[in-house]
Amino acid sequence: VIMDIKMPVMDGLDAAKVISEEKIAPVVLLTAYSQQDLIERAKDAGVFAYLVKPFQESDLLPAIEIAIARYLEQKDLETQLGDLEQKLETRKLVDRAKGILMDKYKMSEAEAFRRIQQQSMNQRRTMKEIAEAVIIAHEI
Repeated sequence: VIMDIKMPVMDGLDAAKVISEEKIAPVVLLTAYSQQDLIERAKDAGVFAYLVKPFQESDLLPAIEIAIARYLEQKDLETQLGDLEQKLETRKLVDRAKGILMDKYKMSEAEAFRRIQQQSMNQRRTMKEIAEAVIIAHEI
């Protein structure tokens, strides 16, 4: 999204913040204003590029390309972060379930892991689901 700071209905920086928070698209600001406070607000709003008028037409395309590239990288990193958080949560649950099985059935950690893994395959459910079931059954 290419926009100016001063717009008729909504302030460009407020609009940029909404667009960034909703992860709709990268925002490139084209403006006549170069005051430091506006630049700081633009950074806080998640703006990907800030061009001050007058600018050369040749300045616009590289700014847009870089903004799009950084936006796509950011989306990819957020996806990776979400995946890692899920894996960490699963690992914590599996570790807790292993501890319960080891304590209750006097088995080794490897045996407890294999039991969870085997149940996961047999029931066609994720290891996280099996671990949650073990934990819930233990808490009852």
